[in-house]
Amino acid sequence: MSVDLPSELVSALDSAAATTRLLVTSDFDGTLAPIVNNPADARPLPAAAQALVALADLAATTTALISGRALETLRELSSMPATVHLIGSHGAEFDSGFAHDIDHDLLRAITDRLRAIASDKPGVAVETKPASVALHVRNASPADGEAALAAAWEAAPEWEAHVTTGKAVLEFAVIDTDKGAAVDILRGECDATAVVFFGDDVTDEKAFARLRRSDVGVKVGPGESAAGYRIDSPDAVAAALEHLVASRKRLA
Repeated sequence: MSVDLPSELVSALDSAAATTRLLVTSDFDGTLAPIVNNPADARPLPAAAQALVALADLAATTTALISGRALETLRELSSMPATVHLIGSHGAEFDSGFAHDIDHDLLRAITDRLRAIASDKPGVAVETKPASVALHVRNASPADGEAALAAAWEAAPEWEAHVTTGKAVLEFAVIDTDKGAAVDILRGECDATAVVFFGDDVTDEKAFARLRRSDVGVKVGPGESAAGYRIDSPDAVAAALEHLVASRKRLA
């Protein structure tokens, strides 16, 4: 499917493509992969995945996925080769492990409470991760979804946890999570002179807020954002990545 990108975004991507060392980063769900009802069914659009891998194969170019998914889950669902860096748990989980100690007792207590909240509400699901637990209400009725989220918010003051709201999800992390910090770490590791970041959800705003003048932040879909540019869908992300590949080959 042909996608027309905004002309101002094309110009920004061309400028980034001409930089000395380029870092291209993206969220996974809702960005590289369309949102689906069953999170386990999420897969990247083939064109987007191929373009991200193609960028990773270019000289002086680094690519990465930074997702709220647990690292192992992200690795399985994305099927990315080792040339693409993978960072899970909203920027906190690297191949080398977590940047902070995990309070397993607290994580277990939160998980037990959320499972109790979900137990009598069809469609409400609890997703456990190594350092967080998420309450999903996408597949629940509006009444059950609202009741589940309200009950979780009511319990939240009992826990010393970092709470993140997303699209039909409420997540409790027992470590500090920050996609912006992850971008900064990657920027330093590859000495990037420009960063391109694609994201669609609330947690991606921390990354957009860390971007510099030479960087390009692209918000996917509606909603307020600190990103400088906006596109409509994962199909447009694929088109933008393909444009970056062609432009980087031509200009770098």
